[in-house]
Formats: sequence, C-alpha cells, structure tokens
Amino acid sequence: MEIVVIFALIALAIWSGVAVAYVAGAAAVLAFVFTDNANYLGILPQRIFSQIDVFTFLAMPLFILAGETMTKGGITRVLIDLAMLAVGRLKGGLGYVNIASSVFLAGISGSAVADAAATTNTLVPAMTEKGYRADFAAALTAASCVIGPIIPPSIVMIFYGALMNVSVAALFAGGIVPGLLMALFLGAYNFWTARRENHPGGADTIQPPFWATIVRAVPALLIPVTIVSGIVFGVVTPTEAAGLAVVITLVLVFGYALLDRAPMREALARTAALTNAAGERTVMLTGSIFMILFAAAVFGYLMGLMRVPEEIATWVHGVGLNATAYFLLASAILFCAGMVLDVSMALVLLVPVLIPAAIAGGADPVHVGVVSCLNLTLGLISPPFGGCLMIISAASGVPYTRLSLAILPFLLVQIALLLLLILVPEITLALPRALGLAH
Repeated sequence: MEIVVIFALIALAIWSGVAVAYVAGAAAVLAFVFTDNANYLGILPQRIFSQIDVFTFLAMPLFILAGETMTKGGITRVLIDLAMLAVGRLKGGLGYVNIASSVFLAGISGSAVADAAATTNTLVPAMTEKGYRADFAAALTAASCVIGPIIPPSIVMIFYGALMNVSVAALFAGGIVPGLLMALFLGAYNFWTARRENHPGGADTIQPPFWATIVRAVPALLIPVTIVSGIVFGVVTPTEAAGLAVVITLVLVFGYALLDRAPMREALARTAALTNAAGERTVMLTGSIFMILFAAAVFGYLMGLMRVPEEIATWVHGVGLNATAYFLLASAILFCAGMVLDVSMALVLLVPVLIPAAIAGGADPVHVGVVSCLNLTLGLISPPFGGCLMIISAASGVPYTRLSLAILPFLLVQIALLLLLILVPEITLALPRALGLAH
C-alpha cells in the first residue's frame, strides 16, 4: 500500500508540472513520514553524497561536452556527408543516410537527444525537399536517434553501470551488436517503405566532394574508435576516455577551422567561442542530471529500508517465474514508465527496484543492463511524452500528434528487436564474452 501511495504522489506532482527531480525528492521525503521512517531522515545528506561519490559519474559531463562541441563545431555535418557518400545513391538513400549518420554520431555523443538535435535541422528538410513525406522523415530521424545511447559511448550505460555496480566496459561492448542490429532493422523498414512509396534515389543523386569529405571524416571517426577500444581493452577508464574525447573533439574543431583557411588566431577564437557555448549547455544538463541523482538517492534509501527488492524477489520465487519470464514482465513495466518519465528518472527509480530480482534469478547483469537501457531509451520516442519526439516536432515543424502516429511503425520494429534481445541473451553477450568482460 505504501508503494502505491508513493508512486501516486509522484504521478500527481508530475502531472501538475513540477520538475521531476523535485517531485521524486519531495515524494520520497514525505513517504519517510508516511511509512513511519521519519527517524532516518537525519542520515539523508550522507546517503545523498555517498550515492553520487562515484568516479564513473565524472564521465557524463565530459561526454556531454564532447557531444555539444561536436555539434556546434561542424563535426556532425562531416559525418552526415560521409554517410551520404556511402549510401546516398541507393533508392531511399536519404533514409539510409539518416540511419548511418546516427550510427556515426552514436560513437561520439552517446545521447539520443543530442543526436536528434544535431540531425533534425539538416536531414528532415533535405528529405522533404527530395519528396519524402515530412512526417516520415521526422519519424525516421526520431527512431534512428535511439541508436545513440546504445552504441558506445553511452551516457545512459555509464549511469546504469555506476548505479548497479556493473562494468561500464562490459556494457559498452554489449551495446555494439544491439546498436548495429537496430540500424539494420530500421534499414530494412526503410528499404520496404522506399519501394512502397517510391522514394527517390539513384546515380543522379548529388554527392558531396569525395576526397574533401574523406579527409574531414576519417579524423572524426577516430573519436569513437579511440573511446570504445580504449575502454573495452582496459587502456583507459570511462572517465579518462571521456576526457580524451573532449581533447580530440577540440583539436578537430580547430583543425577544421584551419582547413577552411582561417588564420591561426581566428581559428583559436572560433574554437574558444564554441567551447564556451558548449560548456554552458553542459553545465545545465549536468546540473539537471545530478539533481535527479540526489532525488534518486533519497528514494533508493527508502526502498532499501522497506526491503522492496527483497520482497519482489520473494514474490518471483513464490510464483515460480524463471529469469526470462520475470525480465519480460519487468521490461514491460520499464517500457510503460519510459513513456511518461524522463529516462534518467525512470532508471534511478525503477531499475534498483525491479532488476535485482532478475539477476538473482540467474539473468546476466550485462545482458539485463544493455536491454534495460535500450528499453528506457525507447521511451524518448514513445507517445505521449517522448522527449525526442517533442524536440524533433519543434525543430521540423511536424505537428506532435502527426509525428506520434508516424513513429508507431518504427516503434513496433524496435520493440520486435527488444523482444529478440530479451529472448536471445547471446546476441548481447557474445562480444563481451569474447573480450573476457562477461561470464
């Protein structure tokens, strides 16, 4: 009964428009009183700071800074041009470019929101101009941006790894194959739609200059290669890799300015201005994330006092659910929560409550982590409150209700992949096991 009241308080406050971090924190504090645990409130400051005193969390603001600098510094445009060279002349080529661009950008920003903001203004108008329906172009952009948090580096996976004490390197390795499969599934749907709706494409498609694009793109591709290989093979920690990503991104932005024949002083000034702008955005995003972490620490402490995870595990054992059956049930709950909650908030509120029982039942922590991150990320493109849908609707001019309908076929394709990953853990675990990062 107490759990129902807690979540009812959270839902009521969110419905009233209060920021989610304040909602969770206030609801949890009130729940301490309601459940006769008020005597534990004095220890909350210590619990809050111990919850966020995790070295891995330092990687998040650095990856955010790298992604913001990349977007403002023109690296996004370079990677889109590379995708255009690779698949732009196929039938429905701009759809493939949209998907491929998200794969390239995923290796740098690690954020679906950053991906959506970076590609919408460029790709949706280009697709519409060539004859694609505006709602299809916007929906494909939304669907493909989900690849961002799955292919490493992933801010969501860093968050999950620190929260659940799972190796971030193993999670990163586990996300590579599912992320590429996501691109393959979306590409197959684009292939079918291109023939059904006769989308443009062919040898007469205008391409960016070959050698100029290659010269600019190859250094940009060094960022994800350096990050992923460094973390997976144990050369650097996720935090060190994030710092390295920032340095490489700044060097590239400066180098691109020099390639544009800007004088040295002007190139330095341009890079400094971009860094300042990206830094301001990074501070705002990081502050909001850590506010959610504060609230999560309070809520998580209460759930521990009430022994909620243990009660769930006892219930699972009592009804005879195996690890896969329970994980399907937990995944359904996470998916529904992702439709109405911020990804970070849903992660910190529900994962520590629902996931331990799956692991206790025999599920692999890496498999569960990767699939849970993908599951919650799908909430960003799920009506009624999908964050990426709102961003893309505002940037593209496609009405939100129209975009919410257009995204449904893509969402069904991605849910099919999610179910496949749940039922066949080896898809996720093959690479981490080959690298010695999972059992």
